[in-house]
Amino acid sequence: MDKQMKTKFNLIAIVCIIIFCFAITPITLQNDTFYTIKIGEHILNNGINMEQDPFSMHEIPYTYPHWLYDVGIYLIYSVGGMAGIYISTVILACILGVTVYITNKKITKNELVSFLLTLGVMYILTGFIAARAQLVTFILFALSIYFIEKFLETKKKRYAIALIIIPTIIANIHLAVWPFYFIIFMPYIAEYLICLFADSHIFHKIQNKFYNIQIKKMQAKQAPEEKINKLQEKIDISNKKFEESLKKQEHRRKEPYKIKIEKRDNTKWLIVIMLICVLTGLLTPLGDTPYTYLVKTMQGNTTKSINEHLPMVLVQSEPTIAILIIVVGILMLTDTKIRLKDFFMLGGLIILTLMSRRQLSMLTVIGVYSINRMICDLFDKYDPEGTKKFMMKITSGFGAIITILLVILMSTVEYKPKAGNSYINEASYPVQAVEWLKENVNIGEMRLYNEYNYGSYILFQDVKVFIDSRADLYTPEFNGDSEKDIFSDAVQVASISRYYEDVFDKYEITHLLIPNNTKTNMFISRDENYKELYKDNNFVIYERLNK
Repeated sequence: MDKQMKTKFNLIAIVCIIIFCFAITPITLQNDTFYTIKIGEHILNNGINMEQDPFSMHEIPYTYPHWLYDVGIYLIYSVGGMAGIYISTVILACILGVTVYITNKKITKNELVSFLLTLGVMYILTGFIAARAQLVTFILFALSIYFIEKFLETKKKRYAIALIIIPTIIANIHLAVWPFYFIIFMPYIAEYLICLFADSHIFHKIQNKFYNIQIKKMQAKQAPEEKINKLQEKIDISNKKFEESLKKQEHRRKEPYKIKIEKRDNTKWLIVIMLICVLTGLLTPLGDTPYTYLVKTMQGNTTKSINEHLPMVLVQSEPTIAILIIVVGILMLTDTKIRLKDFFMLGGLIILTLMSRRQLSMLTVIGVYSINRMICDLFDKYDPEGTKKFMMKITSGFGAIITILLVILMSTVEYKPKAGNSYINEASYPVQAVEWLKENVNIGEMRLYNEYNYGSYILFQDVKVFIDSRADLYTPEFNGDSEKDIFSDAVQVASISRYYEDVFDKYEITHLLIPNNTKTNMFISRDENYKELYKDNNFVIYERLNK
């Protein structure tokens, strides 16, 4: 009966998760998707040439940080167009939801809590669901947790092999997050090393070693027996205290106050696996880029200007507040314990989230397993049969209908606002303006200035850009020229913190394509040196007369 009930519940849960994942997937494409398509096309036609970026007006190199994903997206686009990309995003979102659910229930053995938390995870990830490489890496990170847990439990080789394959895929799919893969291992290894140190009893051994050396010296000098006996008594007392401390340590591990410490011997092999995984960064056509990309990014100034890289303002992030309330509430208001590895995992992920708001996705995708364990421990302690009884109600005919209808209602609320959306938002991207530009201006001789947010669409239309959302490409750390801080120049012009003519002279700009409602346009529209060539409800094109 239990097995049959769990099978029914799993079926209901997976159906509900797929419905919800479909509903939260955006129809309108994100700016990164446009350059992804063009890069994939370029790689298939020309291969990977890291010497020169083919899409910007500048002579700068490009590192192709997610080349394999770009190729995949282009192939999907070449077959199904924008609709194909949307469908593929829906499928990946559903795979992510189902993966998070299955991994959760495999780790905690609690289907109900895993189901509810998975819906919560996918709701928080709504803003991160897009046709971007990160969607694939979310799936891979979720699987990584599962494979680590199963390897520590069974030491089976297939899980070790999977753990080595995953970073190889990440290094080609989305190498910007490749170093993050190793952070997942750290809580497990840290817990093991702490246990190893505690079990080594190094201080007791050093103390006894010191006493024994002293005794040997006294015996060599034929010291009085009385002094030697006193040292021997100290050793006996030390050994007695040590035996008592061992009993206390064993008791603390069995009945800890708040933090459970578990030493799993297979972790030493997990360390070996992690060290092998370090070499997977070489299994790309990009040289040493997996080892250098994140370092260069952190050294650059893009993280200070791009919204998703900025530090988290806690009061503005309801999901982060909710996660903190759940974790702190369970630990402070109940007798529930937390495993040391989960303490390290959640603590590290929360710190990363506060440092960069984009890491909320990692806190959600990876941290959910630690939170799930805490909640399941809470139920096991205070109501061990509660979740089972609730599952029985859900798996009844009436309960299944009500559950699915509730999820459909939630999904309708999420889907309805975007139901009529198009794949390309003409308010955000200069669709008509670029079409006019290609028909009326010699784009081969033109040097176009554009702003950051819509550059990807312009290059998608085979027009070379001043800048696009491949932010790192335009920084000195990546192009190797301290004089070519194109990203900073673009930000300064957009914010009017620098006189635009100085930047336009520097890059020999001939034309501008800018939104109507920007600070830059407020000044340009009054400048006699700029002739308005085209204007629609959202964008305007200027020719720069005195070049």
